[in-house]
Amino acid sequence: MHVIRYHETGSPDVLRWEEVDVPRPGVGEVLLANKAIGTGLKETGERQGTYPCPPLPAIPGIAAAATVLEIGAEVTQLKRGDRVAYATLPAGSYSEQRVLPADRVVPLPDDIDDRTAAAVINKGITANFLARETYRIRPGDIVLVHAAAGGVGLLLCQWARHMGATVIGTVSTDAKAAVAAENGCNYPVVYTKVDFVESVRKITNGMGVPVVYDSVGKDTFTKSLECLQPRGMMVLYGIASGHPPPLELMKLDIWKAWYFTRPSFYVHTRSRDDLLAHAAAVFEMIRSGAVKVTISEQYPLRDAAEAHRSLESRRSTGSIILLT
Repeated sequence: MHVIRYHETGSPDVLRWEEVDVPRPGVGEVLLANKAIGTGLKETGERQGTYPCPPLPAIPGIAAAATVLEIGAEVTQLKRGDRVAYATLPAGSYSEQRVLPADRVVPLPDDIDDRTAAAVINKGITANFLARETYRIRPGDIVLVHAAAGGVGLLLCQWARHMGATVIGTVSTDAKAAVAAENGCNYPVVYTKVDFVESVRKITNGMGVPVVYDSVGKDTFTKSLECLQPRGMMVLYGIASGHPPPLELMKLDIWKAWYFTRPSFYVHTRSRDDLLAHAAAVFEMIRSGAVKVTISEQYPLRDAAEAHRSLESRRSTGSIILLT
């Protein structure tokens, strides 16, 4: 079989199309044939060496939709031919086939196709726990979503709007503002043209927002604090622009009493029951029409370097997937 693998960190050019032996499933494991594979900025950061990198040589990726080819001993919940999806460590989804523990894969309903599943299994679950667990969005809330036209951002805007919130979303271009507006964002703010802090103050009549969802990090984190109302929550779930500066918490304004959190996909899906519950919520939101999944680009797996170039350029909206 073939995989995308890199032997040193660097530009997208380090990604190689390589032939490797087909693995065999062990006890409690399944051999999967990946059909569609999700991508994300985390993988580009690992490849660059700016995020913690898996041991080299590394196969990127954590998410895909697949078909069960073979089951190992003691696997009872799956059978050959089942359609499944997964978003889990260890990395390795940029591959034609791979082995995973059976309890980390989710059966796919017939009405969720492979491409949609690959695009949404990681990002959709993230949007679900951000909106319903990290900060519980309430009807009437005004929330701020950075990177509102990105993969998670588009889903989170729709999720929040469905839950009765008013959504302010930051984007880099007018084109992305239009996309965000079509996907639940009430107030798209082009931060390259206007100060998003001032925009938030105007929209909230100076009150600020109860929560900021930030996947950007360095470029947005400090100014986002100015958008929070007292006892507001700062949610940092990504660092697309790099790590934010260190905080000296005891020097912050005592009249603000902000909350800070760094939610983790893997903690929220640690148990199989949690994983299945989050996946079911995502599938139901798609099925109901409350959330639509945007796949902006798709590439053959062997052209993963092109997908990474697109991710790094920030020109895309929604999700980019790879196809085997």
